Amino acid sequence: MSSSPRSPVSRLIRLTLVTLAIVAVYSVSLREAEIDIPALVTGIPNGLSLVRDFFTPDVTVRETAKSSVGFDFPVPCGSAPEGTVPESGPRIIPSVPCGEVGDTFTVEGVDLRAGADVSLWWILQGILDQRLRAARITTDSKGYFQTEVEIRPIVATKEGSASKLAGEITSEIGALKPSPALLETVDAAILTLFMALIATSLAAIFAVPLGFLAAANITRHGRLGSASYYAARGFLNITRTFEPLVLATIFGLWVGFGAFAGVLALAVFTVGSLGKMYSEAVESIDPGPVEAVTATGAGPVATIFYAVIPQVIPEFTSFSVYHWDINVRISTIIGFVGGGGIGFLLNQRLRTFSYHKAGTAILAIIFVVSLLDFFSAAVRKRVT
Repeated sequence: MSSSPRSPVSRLIRLTLVTLAIVAVYSVSLREAEIDIPALVTGIPNGLSLVRDFFTPDVTVRETAKSSVGFDFPVPCGSAPEGTVPESGPRIIPSVPCGEVGDTFTVEGVDLRAGADVSLWWILQGILDQRLRAARITTDSKGYFQTEVEIRPIVATKEGSASKLAGEITSEIGALKPSPALLETVDAAILTLFMALIATSLAAIFAVPLGFLAAANITRHGRLGSASYYAARGFLNITRTFEPLVLATIFGLWVGFGAFAGVLALAVFTVGSLGKMYSEAVESIDPGPVEAVTATGAGPVATIFYAVIPQVIPEFTSFSVYHWDINVRISTIIGFVGGGGIGFLLNQRLRTFSYHKAGTAILAIIFVVSLLDFFSAAVRKRVT
């Protein structure tokens, strides 16, 4: 007896209930996830500023030349001898030779380097030669600037010694060269590549035998073989459940935070992942060569060497190179918990709000990951 079709009313009720259930689930999810759209919108200016810093990385730098000029400036007038200003050469010239507390006077810079950064400082007397910033400006294309300086009480003459108004001039000279931030980033990027390479290689050494043990067509014969199969499968499943960040933290507490802890974390994680890939490659081999070698009277070991390994070597190579690519990406993340490499460098720069230098690290990560992705794809294309 066939069941009668549902009526339009029952279908409508069911659809309504399902819709309400979905809406309720998403409402709870949005509340628990603390989704705050207004905060996202109001934070757009800060976000754009951050993105701008990231996309203007600290890559090059010029050599800088520093020089200083200055003169004594009595406060109040008559409290100490007035300073003298040279009549030629790089100099700063005050509009008045002395002044009273609270006054404002004009300072001009003449015959300085074009585009130089100039910092004006009060060199205070009688207070262990402490400094107080007065102004900061940049010279024009002719090496000239003009700015206003306020006379504060702290710059008053002490025991007959006047404070000095000094200008520190910093200008760029010479050709562009790699910045220290770029050189440090390159070192960290190379370290990241080596970390991923060593971790992948160590993992492959252990993953190859585990991959064969976890292949049903190789070991799942008899009680001992089945026990080996399930034990290997269980081990691979367990190692794949641990997140690299958790492993990096564990090994960091074990051997100390740094590159070694990162390598160990990547290696343990990669053993499970590579071992599973290897076992699936072994299980998908063509049984024909195995049957042919077995028919000659070869034992299990000889059969694996002459009938199985030649079939799986291309896939094993492809999986290993692919996982090296993956581990480079993961190593940039575990660096945030002290796992070494470029991720650790990026974390340091973000913590110190060095966003331009952080942009250099991000640029390097993009370049390395892209380069290795092309390399990985080329190798896998040739071996498969």
